[in-house]
Amino acid sequence: MTDDTKAQADRPERRFGWWDMFVRPEDDPRGGGTPAGERETLAGYLRDQRLTLEMKCAGLDAEAMARRSVPPSNLSLLGLVRHLAGVERTWFRRVMAGQDVPRLYRTDEDPDADFDGAVADPEVVAEAWATWRAEVEFAERLVAEAPDLGVTTTHEGEPVALREIVVHMIEEYARHNGHADFLRERIDGRVGQ
Repeated sequence: MTDDTKAQADRPERRFGWWDMFVRPEDDPRGGGTPAGERETLAGYLRDQRLTLEMKCAGLDAEAMARRSVPPSNLSLLGLVRHLAGVERTWFRRVMAGQDVPRLYRTDEDPDADFDGAVADPEVVAEAWATWRAEVEFAERLVAEAPDLGVTTTHEGEPVALREIVVHMIEEYARHNGHADFLRERIDGRVGQ
Protein backbone atom coordinates (compact mmCIF):
# COMPACT_ATOMS: atom_id res chain seq x y z
CA MET A 1 0.00 0.00 0.00
CA THR A 2 1.45 3.38 -0.98
CA ASP A 3 1.59 6.30 1.48
CA ASP A 4 -1.09 8.12 -0.53
CA THR A 5 -3.39 5.08 -0.55
CA LYS A 6 -2.89 4.62 3.21
CA ALA A 7 -3.63 8.33 3.81
CA GLN A 8 -6.84 8.02 1.79
CA ALA A 9 -7.90 4.96 3.79
CA ASP A 10 -7.29 6.83 7.08
CA ARG A 11 -9.56 9.74 6.10
CA PRO A 12 -13.25 9.90 6.98
CA GLU A 13 -15.62 9.16 4.10
CA ARG A 14 -16.56 12.37 2.29
CA ARG A 15 -20.27 12.84 1.77
CA PHE A 16 -22.67 15.71 2.15
CA GLY A 17 -25.05 15.76 5.07
CA TRP A 18 -25.87 17.85 8.09
CA TRP A 19 -23.65 15.63 10.26
CA ASP A 20 -20.55 17.26 8.75
CA MET A 21 -21.73 20.85 8.54
CA PHE A 22 -21.06 23.43 11.22
CA VAL A 23 -24.57 24.86 11.52
CA ARG A 24 -27.89 24.60 9.74
CA PRO A 25 -28.60 27.58 7.48
CA GLU A 26 -31.24 28.95 9.84
CA ASP A 27 -28.70 28.94 12.71
CA ASP A 28 -25.80 30.47 10.77
CA PRO A 29 -24.56 33.59 12.61
CA ARG A 30 -23.09 35.06 9.43
CA GLY A 31 -24.81 37.57 7.18
CA GLY A 32 -28.34 38.65 7.69
CA GLY A 33 -29.92 41.99 7.11
CA THR A 34 -29.27 44.48 4.37
CA PRO A 35 -26.29 46.75 5.06
CA ALA A 36 -27.03 50.47 4.92
CA GLY A 37 -23.84 51.57 3.17
CA GLU A 38 -20.21 50.93 2.30
CA ARG A 39 -18.87 50.72 5.85
CA GLU A 40 -21.60 48.35 6.98
CA THR A 41 -21.21 46.19 3.88
CA LEU A 42 -17.43 45.82 4.15
CA ALA A 43 -17.46 45.46 7.94
CA GLY A 44 -20.19 42.82 7.60
CA TYR A 45 -18.23 40.78 5.06
CA LEU A 46 -15.12 40.95 7.26
CA ARG A 47 -17.15 39.97 10.32
CA ASP A 48 -18.52 36.97 8.44
CA GLN A 49 -15.03 35.86 7.41
CA ARG A 50 -13.89 36.11 11.03
CA LEU A 51 -16.90 34.07 12.18
CA THR A 52 -16.09 31.48 9.53
CA LEU A 53 -12.60 31.04 11.00
CA GLU A 54 -14.12 30.51 14.44
CA MET A 55 -16.59 27.98 13.03
CA LYS A 56 -13.79 26.05 11.30
CA CYS A 57 -12.01 25.67 14.64
CA ALA A 58 -15.04 25.00 16.84
CA GLY A 59 -14.95 21.97 19.10
CA LEU A 60 -11.31 21.03 18.53
CA ASP A 61 -8.78 20.26 21.23
CA ALA A 62 -5.21 21.57 21.26
CA GLU A 63 -3.86 18.55 19.39
CA ALA A 64 -6.35 18.96 16.53
CA MET A 65 -5.84 22.75 16.41
CA ALA A 66 -2.07 22.28 16.04
CA ARG A 67 -2.25 19.35 13.61
CA ARG A 68 -0.43 19.91 10.35
CA SER A 69 -2.68 17.71 8.30
CA VAL A 70 -1.38 18.46 4.82
CA PRO A 71 2.33 17.58 4.82
CA PRO A 72 4.81 19.01 4.07
CA SER A 73 2.96 22.27 4.77
CA ASN A 74 3.38 23.83 8.22
CA LEU A 75 -0.22 25.12 8.13
CA SER A 76 -2.51 24.27 11.02
CA LEU A 77 -5.73 25.80 12.26
CA LEU A 78 -3.89 27.15 15.30
CA GLY A 79 -1.22 28.58 13.03
CA LEU A 80 -3.93 30.33 11.02
CA VAL A 81 -5.42 31.88 14.17
CA ARG A 82 -1.98 33.12 15.21
CA HIS A 83 -1.19 34.36 11.70
CA LEU A 84 -4.48 36.22 11.35
CA ALA A 85 -4.03 37.84 14.78
CA GLY A 86 -0.70 39.13 13.51
CA VAL A 87 -2.19 40.36 10.24
CA GLU A 88 -4.97 42.18 12.15
CA ARG A 89 -2.36 43.82 14.38
CA THR A 90 -0.14 44.84 11.48
CA TRP A 91 -2.82 46.48 9.37
CA PHE A 92 -5.05 48.04 11.99
CA ARG A 93 -2.71 48.87 14.90
CA ARG A 94 0.64 49.38 13.21
CA VAL A 95 -0.33 50.75 9.81
CA MET A 96 -3.70 52.45 10.24
CA ALA A 97 -3.46 53.59 13.89
CA GLY A 98 0.30 54.21 13.73
CA GLN A 99 0.95 52.37 16.99
CA ASP A 100 4.52 51.33 17.70
CA VAL A 101 3.74 47.80 18.85
CA PRO A 102 5.83 44.67 18.23
CA ARG A 103 4.79 41.90 15.90
CA LEU A 104 2.98 39.12 17.70
CA TYR A 105 4.78 35.96 16.66
CA ARG A 106 6.85 36.39 13.54
CA THR A 107 10.39 37.73 13.74
CA ASP A 108 13.15 38.45 11.24
CA GLU A 109 14.85 35.28 12.48
CA ASP A 110 11.68 33.16 12.21
CA PRO A 111 9.27 34.62 9.65
CA ASP A 112 7.12 31.45 9.97
CA ALA A 113 6.79 31.64 13.77
CA ASP A 114 3.01 32.10 13.44
CA PHE A 115 2.90 28.49 12.22
CA ASP A 116 6.09 27.03 13.70
CA GLY A 117 5.05 28.05 17.22
CA ALA A 118 1.56 26.56 16.87
CA VAL A 119 2.06 23.64 19.21
CA ALA A 120 -0.47 21.29 20.81
CA ASP A 121 -0.62 23.03 24.18
CA PRO A 122 -3.99 24.22 25.56
CA GLU A 123 -2.33 27.37 26.94
CA VAL A 124 -0.90 28.23 23.50
CA VAL A 125 -4.36 27.74 21.98
CA ALA A 126 -6.06 29.88 24.65
CA GLU A 127 -3.45 32.62 24.25
CA ALA A 128 -3.85 32.61 20.46
CA TRP A 129 -7.62 33.00 20.68
CA ALA A 130 -7.37 35.74 23.33
CA THR A 131 -4.83 37.62 21.22
CA TRP A 132 -6.87 37.20 18.03
CA ARG A 133 -10.04 38.43 19.77
CA ALA A 134 -8.24 41.48 21.20
CA GLU A 135 -6.90 42.39 17.75
CA VAL A 136 -10.33 41.90 16.15
CA GLU A 137 -11.93 44.07 18.84
CA PHE A 138 -9.40 46.83 18.21
CA ALA A 139 -9.93 46.64 14.44
CA GLU A 140 -13.72 46.69 14.72
CA ARG A 141 -13.57 49.74 16.98
CA LEU A 142 -11.14 51.53 14.65
CA VAL A 143 -13.37 50.91 11.61
CA ALA A 144 -16.54 51.94 13.48
CA GLU A 145 -14.99 55.16 14.83
CA ALA A 146 -13.26 56.32 11.62
CA PRO A 147 -14.92 59.36 10.04
CA ASP A 148 -15.16 57.34 6.80
CA LEU A 149 -13.35 54.53 4.99
CA GLY A 150 -11.40 57.02 2.92
CA VAL A 151 -9.17 57.86 5.90
CA THR A 152 -5.64 57.45 4.60
CA THR A 153 -2.23 56.71 6.08
CA THR A 154 1.13 55.89 4.56
CA HIS A 155 2.50 52.36 4.31
CA GLU A 156 5.93 51.71 2.83
CA GLY A 157 5.91 55.19 1.32
CA GLU A 158 2.53 54.79 -0.37
CA PRO A 159 -0.88 56.11 0.68
CA VAL A 160 -3.34 53.45 1.81
CA ALA A 161 -6.98 54.05 2.71
CA LEU A 162 -8.84 52.25 5.47
CA ARG A 163 -11.21 50.87 2.81
CA GLU A 164 -8.24 49.15 1.11
CA ILE A 165 -7.17 47.59 4.39
CA VAL A 166 -10.67 46.27 5.10
CA VAL A 167 -10.95 44.81 1.59
CA HIS A 168 -7.46 43.29 1.95
CA MET A 169 -8.50 41.69 5.26
CA ILE A 170 -11.61 40.16 3.64
CA GLU A 171 -9.31 38.73 0.98
CA GLU A 172 -6.82 37.49 3.59
CA TYR A 173 -9.49 35.70 5.62
CA ALA A 174 -11.17 34.25 2.52
CA ARG A 175 -7.86 32.77 1.37
CA HIS A 176 -7.04 31.30 4.76
CA ASN A 177 -10.58 30.07 5.36
CA GLY A 178 -10.10 28.01 2.21
CA HIS A 179 -7.01 26.52 3.84
CA ALA A 180 -9.05 25.96 7.00
CA ASP A 181 -11.64 24.02 4.99
CA PHE A 182 -9.05 21.47 3.94
CA LEU A 183 -7.34 21.34 7.31
CA ARG A 184 -10.63 20.71 9.14
CA GLU A 185 -11.78 18.11 6.64
CA ARG A 186 -8.53 16.19 7.15
CA ILE A 187 -9.00 16.33 10.92
CA ASP A 188 -12.56 15.02 11.24
CA GLY A 189 -14.33 15.10 7.90
CA ARG A 190 -16.29 18.29 8.49
CA VAL A 191 -16.55 20.25 5.27
CA GLY A 192 -16.71 23.90 4.31
CA GLN A 193 -19.72 26.08 4.81
